[in-house]
Amino acid sequence: MTTPQLLSAYAGHWTGDGTGVTVIVPPAGTVGSGEVRGGAPATREFELLAPTRLVNEVSAVVLSGGSAFGLAAGDGVMRGLRERGVGFETPLGPVPIVVGMSIFDAGMAAPFGDAGAAALAAAFSGEPFATGAVGAGTGATTGKWRSRLDPGGLGVAFGTVGDASVVAVVVVNAWGDVIAPSGEQVLVPDLSVKSPFMNTTVGVLLTDARLDKSDCFLLAQSGHTGYARAIHPAHSRYDGDAVVALATGAVDADLDLLRATATTTMASAIRNAVSHA
Repeated sequence: MTTPQLLSAYAGHWTGDGTGVTVIVPPAGTVGSGEVRGGAPATREFELLAPTRLVNEVSAVVLSGGSAFGLAAGDGVMRGLRERGVGFETPLGPVPIVVGMSIFDAGMAAPFGDAGAAALAAAFSGEPFATGAVGAGTGATTGKWRSRLDPGGLGVAFGTVGDASVVAVVVVNAWGDVIAPSGEQVLVPDLSVKSPFMNTTVGVLLTDARLDKSDCFLLAQSGHTGYARAIHPAHSRYDGDAVVALATGAVDADLDLLRATATTTMASAIRNAVSHA
């Protein structure tokens, strides 16, 4: 595992034919929130991430292909975590809080329940965490607003501010293009191309900072700012863009400086996702 050791989280992939699943299992006690800004999301358990909701801790985040069908990967992860005793405690045993985000790719017929279980097993096995066209990034593409299918993928980046660190993990399957840090955009779009339902960028920000749920929500918003810096256009009606922010609570950090770092880290992860192509 890289970057560096994904801040003590377990992370793994299942890679299939044109699609895949990626699972991130943060340390126990990790607080989480998230935000959707794209117009066509495929998400699981996002409502409970709102700062006003009861549950604060997140057991796992699942990124998958397969559009809404891919959300079934969370079922396999949920079963596996319950067997390990992980989850929100209830009188009938733990209920794992598994948040899911899916992209649209060619793999809607994949066995996502089993795939989620396999990705979870890979996470706990200690296998190296690969990037590029792997896991949920297997079938990802970009540039569809120009009637192209340029490579997308899964990217990771790491940043620090003071004693705190942040890792961005993102699957880039955007309607728009991934752009350089200069922000230059000389490509001419084909405005007749809509490509609805076929796009989404989904990401996770994981930090060791001590944050509450409202802070995590603000951090997720900064992840979306990173989307806007590295993808043009971002957050379209045809994208399901979403970000989950997770905080393990190990060190103190200035929230606003952390948010600034998260923005640049997410933008770097997006560019790293396509650098393999």
